[in-house]
Amino acid sequence: MLNRSGNKKAVSLLSGGLDSSTLLSYAVSQGYEVVALSFDYGQRHSKELESARKIADYYRVKHKIMKMDLRMIGGSALTDDISVPEKSLNDIGKEIPVTYVPARNTIMLSIALGLAEVTDSSKIFIGANSLDYSGYPDCRPEYFESINKTFSLATKKTVEGGSIEVEAPLLRYSKADIVRLAIRLKTPLELTWSCYKGGEKACGVCDSCKLRLKGFMQADSEDPIEYESIPEFYSEFLKIRNK
Repeated sequence: MLNRSGNKKAVSLLSGGLDSSTLLSYAVSQGYEVVALSFDYGQRHSKELESARKIADYYRVKHKIMKMDLRMIGGSALTDDISVPEKSLNDIGKEIPVTYVPARNTIMLSIALGLAEVTDSSKIFIGANSLDYSGYPDCRPEYFESINKTFSLATKKTVEGGSIEVEAPLLRYSKADIVRLAIRLKTPLELTWSCYKGGEKACGVCDSCKLRLKGFMQADSEDPIEYESIPEFYSEFLKIRNK
């Protein structure tokens, strides 16, 4: 369960996807004064930044977009000339995929830490998930336990007795749980973008699209965004649902 907090200032990482947008909805609903932080890091699916802007505008929160070029590091299908895989749903999460961006969460959280200190925020929210996910090492519970120990030693604020804590409230939620929460919070899901390929429409075949559609199917809800291709499992669900 998500717990209420008396803290009123937070930095919330916002990619424009399902998880981070739902988390921003939650933070706002709990009365946090939020600064949304997005990253233009050279990702092939930069269209997600359009969604991030729209969602930040929708909630009327301060929004910062940090530019950095992770293509100089490469090594990922999202930042290099590597094809985005199209795995079957059963194979997703069995190994670390080429869509993993080396050290991405650590880099982004470190920047969020600086912003949290400057804005006197005691929370950094990230929409990471360790159940229905692609198997990224920086989305595991032990990673967040470790990063919080490091961050507690890393800033003037924490050394002087304050606190800045990274929280991933959706970490143990299934994608279906996240969809249900988003619907309950009236998150503008039609504005979100999860696809790794960054076309005019979501591809429907990459890991991220399939995990998203699985979540909507298991939540017995229809995804409001358009897709180039619909996976068979989701197509069958729509046929049954719309009878």
